[in-house]
Amino acid sequence: MAKKPENKNYKVIAENRRARYDYALEDDLEVGIILTGSEVKSLRIGQSNIAESYASVDDNELWLTNSYIAPYNRAMFPHEERRKRKLLCSRKELSRLWNATKREGMTIVPLVMYFNDRGLVKLKIATAKGKKNHDKRATEAKRDWGRQKQRLLRHGD
Repeated sequence: MAKKPENKNYKVIAENRRARYDYALEDDLEVGIILTGSEVKSLRIGQSNIAESYASVDDNELWLTNSYIAPYNRAMFPHEERRKRKLLCSRKELSRLWNATKREGMTIVPLVMYFNDRGLVKLKIATAKGKKNHDKRATEAKRDWGRQKQRLLRHGD
């Protein structure tokens, strides 16, 4: 069977790997993000961080707060590194996110920022509940047992 050709435009820019450790993720969503030209140039180089950022619903709009995009040194009009950036999603998804944060006490956490197959910057966000320390230990123990089980099956000891 023939292999699918790999998508050459898809590229992960920044990933929040700590989110799966700190939060119990419920459901995820792909959203667009409004950027300036110098921000896109900087993202093409790969200088960004979304580890400390979060999303929130303010005035019926979705905003990404505290994400870092490094300044592009050859830009005529440079951008602020940690400005609030507007996220694009449908009204139905926006109302669902608002209900999750205001009524259920959840957090909107960014997971991955990437260029999609058309070369547009997209952000994958998820609604999540914060884990307590005992939940984190249980997750870590489960992951370690899975690794140990795979090792035993592979080596047959």
